[in-house]
Amino acid sequence: MSNIVFSTDPDWQPEQNGGQADPGLFPDDGLVRLRRETKGRKGAGVVCVYGIGPDRVGEVAKKLKKQLGTGGAVKKGVIEIQGDRLAQIKQWLEKAGFSVKQVGG
Repeated sequence: MSNIVFSTDPDWQPEQNGGQADPGLFPDDGLVRLRRETKGRKGAGVVCVYGIGPDRVGEVAKKLKKQLGTGGAVKKGVIEIQGDRLAQIKQWLEKAGFSVKQVGG
């Protein structure tokens, strides 16, 4: 994927998706998806939470981090929780009323 750095078109506007996750990554079907990731993090694992609406993503991230006592961040609409706590995150999200699915290895 390449990013346009300069354009001579006077009507050109950069693509903006409101800071949301890549729309082609997962379908918008109401499921919250959990995935372990280590790529680009020097081997440190995180659990990424996809599929939470933009209006609730910050609130859910804050509650998850507090409940688990761990660090994390919200990047492009995706919650990243530090550590390998997939089972705990899944359990907490199900109690909160979300439909959860684990994806990836």
